[in-house]
Amino acid sequence: MIEQRIGIIDIGSNSIRLAVYERTASGAHRVIDGSKRPARLSGAIDEQGRLMPEKIDELISILNHYRLICTHHRTGYIRTVATAAIRNAVNRDEIAARLQQETGMTIEIISGEEEARFGFLGMINSMDIRDGFLIDIGGGSTEISLFRDRTLVQSVSFPFGCVNMSRSFLAEDGTLSDTQLHALEESVNTALEREPWLQWSPGLPLVGVGGTVRALGKLDQAISKYSFPLNHNYKISDERTDKLFEQLRFVPTEKRSKMPGLSKDRADVFITGLAILRVIYRKLRATHYLVCGAGLRDGLFYDTRFPNNPRLDDVLGYSIRNLCALHPEAPPIHVVQVNRLAMQLFETLNHHFELPERAALWLDAASTLFRIGASIDYYQYSKHTYYLIINSQLSGLSHREIIMIAAIASFKSKSKLRQQLAEFRDLLSEGDIDTAALLGMLLQLSIALDRSETQSIGRLSIAVVDGMLKLHILTSSGPLDIERAEVEELSKDFRKAWRLLPVLETPVP
Repeated sequence: MIEQRIGIIDIGSNSIRLAVYERTASGAHRVIDGSKRPARLSGAIDEQGRLMPEKIDELISILNHYRLICTHHRTGYIRTVATAAIRNAVNRDEIAARLQQETGMTIEIISGEEEARFGFLGMINSMDIRDGFLIDIGGGSTEISLFRDRTLVQSVSFPFGCVNMSRSFLAEDGTLSDTQLHALEESVNTALEREPWLQWSPGLPLVGVGGTVRALGKLDQAISKYSFPLNHNYKISDERTDKLFEQLRFVPTEKRSKMPGLSKDRADVFITGLAILRVIYRKLRATHYLVCGAGLRDGLFYDTRFPNNPRLDDVLGYSIRNLCALHPEAPPIHVVQVNRLAMQLFETLNHHFELPERAALWLDAASTLFRIGASIDYYQYSKHTYYLIINSQLSGLSHREIIMIAAIASFKSKSKLRQQLAEFRDLLSEGDIDTAALLGMLLQLSIALDRSETQSIGRLSIAVVDGMLKLHILTSSGPLDIERAEVEELSKDFRKAWRLLPVLETPVP
């Protein structure tokens, strides 16, 4: 397999973004470069509905810059799409023709429904969620989609977004008075009333992609001093959102732009986007907000890379395999053997101990990822494994679960574990630390059972008998002297954790 690269360019109404995706020689996918330029195209439409010439010139300059970046990375294919601002412009065909002529790129002007579909695809391939609403508040349009059983059911695109609504309703200093807020909410509600299906599915989460919801998540995390460094899959209540909105809508843009977590190029339109979001949340009668770090560009990547089957069936499994492929130094057959033994041990012990519902999932992931840190340094691979898992977006998991898997995969001792997890105590309970220690010790026993990395153990019978964990080898393909010594060395710590003494019983000759 050879490296392959795809460039995705999103000509949005608020900003122009580039992401360069790479398929590595080991089969992993990752973003190797990206760029964002504010453009505010939806704010540059004249009274005749045409995009102003100077903005087209600016857009050409940005696209040519992105083309040079893609050329530098030897990108084999560039896909460029345009959304609401160009889609709704009277001179859209003229714009597309000029862009193609002066950049050499083919410009896809996608419909609102296509924009919603790509956004949904990016979201559903990065989150473990079955039912909900999806919203993307752009600069010149807002897309809302309903999905059930991980399938897109219905979507709609409205011709309002945070940029064009800011032009209509915000004061010059960027504040939003009661009168202006009421007028904005009336305008949004009038549009929503034309789509009665939006009120037919109450009690679902509202998942947000795009800058407005991500900015909300970053602000809330900064204010609450949230410990985990990830915005994706962050949950926010309507009470916290409403409180934040009321605090910010009377703050001028200049002062708002200095708030932690809020980028300067979004400060002037954020409050309008948040106002739109709140109206829609109430109309849907949603339960809470969820931030999604993926979106349109990710959906376009999957649609381009896997055109016949772009939707993932197993989000977490794909994410774990991808992370392993990014760090391929670990011997695959050893990892498979450790994973097999760990899950067999878990199945036996779970009958005797009350473990959390998703503990098997955490151990399965940890026993697959435990060796990825060797890509940095073998001698301290557990430390690097912890860091890599914490800072890699494992899709389909909550922030707490990512921390748990990192702790299990890198486990050495409970005292070190407690020190390691101290910074995340706002997300973990004492019971979580106990569970991570138990599963971490179970993983250590599994590693010990293949310490020679020869996969000598074939069939294994496991039983809990009179305070012992009997590991009876039914079939083996080689000597087990190293494994026996490792199990004996680990036995004291294992017995302290599980109150069981592991005993390795080999076949009688």
